[in-house]
Parts: sequence; structure tokens; C-alpha cells
Amino acid sequence: MSRHDPDQTLLAKAETLTEALPYMQRYAGQIFVVKYGGHAMGDPVAAKGFAADIVLLKAVGINPVVVHGGGPQIGAMLKKLGVESSFVNGLRVTDAETASIAEMVLSGAINKEIVGWITRAGGRAVGLSGKDAGLVTAEKVGGREADPTRGIERHVDLGFVGDPVAVDRAILDTLSAAGVIPVIAPIAAGVDGATYNINADTMAGAIAAALGATRLFLLTDVAGVLDKDGELLTDLTPAQIEALQADGTVTGGMIPKLETCVNAVKGGVEAAVILDGRVPHAMLVEIFTAKGAGTLVRA
Repeated sequence: MSRHDPDQTLLAKAETLTEALPYMQRYAGQIFVVKYGGHAMGDPVAAKGFAADIVLLKAVGINPVVVHGGGPQIGAMLKKLGVESSFVNGLRVTDAETASIAEMVLSGAINKEIVGWITRAGGRAVGLSGKDAGLVTAEKVGGREADPTRGIERHVDLGFVGDPVAVDRAILDTLSAAGVIPVIAPIAAGVDGATYNINADTMAGAIAAALGATRLFLLTDVAGVLDKDGELLTDLTPAQIEALQADGTVTGGMIPKLETCVNAVKGGVEAAVILDGRVPHAMLVEIFTAKGAGTLVRA
């Protein structure tokens, strides 16, 4: 059954504070992991709204943890510095120079900008990366792509691109208990001592699973998962997602997002949601109303 009517605007569906109170009480003390990125992150108005929503979650007793991306900003810096980059299946091939630039942009400029937005919205935030306090340990990702000349797949060295293999939640628990909102850049050290760039969705999913989060939110640039008629699919299970991939309904960049959601719920997260981060307060509508917003994935 659909949780909401996609023909209505999100703001028109917003309920009164009294009606939202049971939802607030239900989630008090719970952990929400929010992946923030995409074009909304570059819009000052949207960024201020996002920060205010995160501060509100903390104010009503929810413990938000923010994991951010920064692909467009990394691309812009690489172009400015004259560094060429390429992609394999959506992952940036990352040599040592690119990895250094990615860490500078993600852990530096973007991370501290988000911390600043939250602070100005009245919250307390601390920026860190997976390298801080051993938060995340990564391992090198192996990439494969089609070889059109031979009709087979071939191995591609993605360089310093990693996947999370371990998460130590201690620093996040300490910060949350102190009333501080963690803001995490998707950079981590490997067991080999190297620094790895990690896909932000993947990083958020791993952290959500390690924390036993009640919700994982992937804020993106679309309303959610659409069927072949362009209608929003509001509720999905892993089995339904597998079928949608098999029949070609889900393609492109939505596939890894859904894989992140499936891995998260299989790892103990109650539910994961893909929703449009460009829509004002979409996350609050999802949390605090019965109708919700976006596509919710649960086992």
C-alpha cells in the first residue's frame, strides 16, 4: 500500500505539530544517519534548510549523524588544478594526487562548511572523517568494466578508492551523548595505511548498520524510485528491488543507492529512505507524518 499520494505537494501534506507529536515521541533517543550531497548541497538556501532540519531532529531527542559527499566539488577542484579524472561504473579512478585533492575538499572545505551551517542554525556540530579516532577502516575496491573489443569484462585499478570494512562507533556515541552532531567526510584509512576515498552512500550505509540506526536517509536529486510509468514507488522490499533491477525498471545511479539501502536493512537498520533533498523539509515530512515522502526500503 502506498504511504502517500505523489500527486500532492509535500508541503500540502504536512500535518500540525500535535499530529506529528506521536512520531516525534516514537523516535526519541533513536539514531538517524543522513547522507547529504548532490546539487542541494551547493544551494545556500537549501543548505540552510537542511541544517535547520538537522538541528530540529536533535532538539526533539533524535541523534542525527550526517555523512556528506562532494563529487561535483572534487571535480571542480580537479579541473581548476588541471588534473584529469575518469570514472568506472560511477566510481572516480583515484590516483595519489586525486586522493590528496579529494581529502582536501571533503575533509576540509565541504566538511567545515556543513558544520558552519549547523552551528548557525543553533546546533553543535563537529566535523571529522573516517580517519579520526579510527572511525572507519577501509580496503581497496577492485573495479570491472566492459571491454567492447573482446566482449568481456576486464579488471580496472581504481586506485585509492575504498570500501568500509570496519566501523568503530565509540567516537560517534561520545559526541551524540554530549549533544553534538557528527558530520563525517567519506575518507578513511586502509589496513595498509593508505588513505582511501569512499562513496558517500556506501559510507553512510556502513555507519548506519554499525550504529543500528533506525533510519538511513539518502538525500538525492530525484523524488525516489520510479516505476516504468514515472510514478513514485513509496515502499520496497529487497525482493521487490531485485525484481525491478531484473526487468530494467531500476537502472544507472539508482542501482548502487538501492544496494546501499538493502545492505543497510540486512545489516540491522530498521529502514532506509531515498528522497529528494531539493524539496524543502522532505526529511521531516518523511519522519513526522504518516504519509511520508520518497521511497522507503525495509526487509
